[in-house]
Amino acid sequence: MRLLFLGDIVGNSGRQMVRDHLPRLRRELGLNAVLANGENASGGMGLSAKSAQELLRCGVDVLTTGNHVWKFPDIRPLLQSEHRLLRPANYPASAPGRGMGIYDLGEGLPPLAVINLQGRTFMEALDCPFAAAEKLAAQAPQGAVIVVDMHAEATSEKRALAHMLRGRVQAVVGTHTHVQTNDATILDSVTGYISDLGMCGPEDSCLGMDNDIILRRFRSGLPQRFELAKGPCMLSGALMEMDQGRCREITAWQYRAS
Repeated sequence: MRLLFLGDIVGNSGRQMVRDHLPRLRRELGLNAVLANGENASGGMGLSAKSAQELLRCGVDVLTTGNHVWKFPDIRPLLQSEHRLLRPANYPASAPGRGMGIYDLGEGLPPLAVINLQGRTFMEALDCPFAAAEKLAAQAPQGAVIVVDMHAEATSEKRALAHMLRGRVQAVVGTHTHVQTNDATILDSVTGYISDLGMCGPEDSCLGMDNDIILRRFRSGLPQRFELAKGPCMLSGALMEMDQGRCREITAWQYRAS
């Protein structure tokens, strides 16, 4: 099973990169599935129902989210009805949607189980992501390939989750910081790990936002109205090869349009 997991898609420019290039990349890379974190796909913060449906039409098989998922109210009914759209599992049970999805990829491949979690360090005080991870991993079908998106600020929290799940799931990937890390590895010859997939959006930016605006905020200490950066964009994520219940390869991956 060959998977591509894209990091946080930022704004219309990030969605445009997916629209323009993902169908061809799926063929060229021989992908069985594409996963992506979409929580910043609408205006750079949040995910509208329209943007979610657009990304699913463009070839993303599963959309994960994070702490900005609730910004647009119209996403809530879609979280209930669209099984390919996930929200962090450790939100209260009363929150709309689900934190794990099971997907049949056909072609004689094992089921794909995707778990979406959100960290608590420097973030909202949610239910324990570690307890949620253990519960959901145990519920996955026998023989499933289990991939976990840990949407978190602290690298230590992401890595701790990977160590807890090592040997029991096929991949733990981090999202949220928008900066791709250089630590892709395989734990116990089973569990692929990378601290952050990076982002899909404007390359010359500060996490997708206009550099000058972010600089003014840091220098003045005053609130600023964020605007998405302009200019050439990129896709960032990780390529993973799964076989016989193991992650055989995980590689940090980037794509820039020529």
